[in-house]
Amino acid sequence: MDVFKKRAGDYDAWYEKYPDLYQSELRAVSKIGCIGGVEIGVGTGRFAAPLGLRAGVDPVREMLRLAPRELDLVEGVGELLPIRAGAYPCALIVVTLCFVNSPEAVLREAARIAPRVVACIVPRESPWGRLYLQMGARGHPFYSKAKFYTVAEVVKMAQGLAPARVVATLFNPPPGGGVEEPVEATVEEAEGAGFACIEFKRRGI
Repeated sequence: MDVFKKRAGDYDAWYEKYPDLYQSELRAVSKIGCIGGVEIGVGTGRFAAPLGLRAGVDPVREMLRLAPRELDLVEGVGELLPIRAGAYPCALIVVTLCFVNSPEAVLREAARIAPRVVACIVPRESPWGRLYLQMGARGHPFYSKAKFYTVAEVVKMAQGLAPARVVATLFNPPPGGGVEEPVEATVEEAEGAGFACIEFKRRGI
């Protein structure tokens, strides 16, 4: 997307501007874990690097230039990953499905390259999701390009993947209440969270 090419620095600055939100989200992903894995839509590496992932894929070269060099970085799109089947133990997708052309294809590709897939989203009907929708309607450079989903919708999209568990955080409505500890939740409970990670496992394993 052109907006990420033009505003890679602004995207990365969000994590410094909102450290409590960032740390809450990091803890949620860490609770599920994806060590040694690959992040699809790695951006500037704000999740992959501190959480011990090995690699990342992103279509925006300007974002990859800001990512830590210890990551094995590849330029590519999530719908057609330049990675061989079964190459990683886990594939992580953090707030990327809302920006891709085909989230179903991204999830399918993730399942091809890894037996575990962790997909993290901002649930559309949560207070945070509604805030970002409102900001998008007012022309926010990033949120105006996003299509937010519910947790249930993402579970339905993940053909060939079985949901194993859900970890959620940011239950305090905007502007938030400091760093929150993540909790395991049902799909229904996670719809009210500002950040929810669904762990999937490839069916039949």
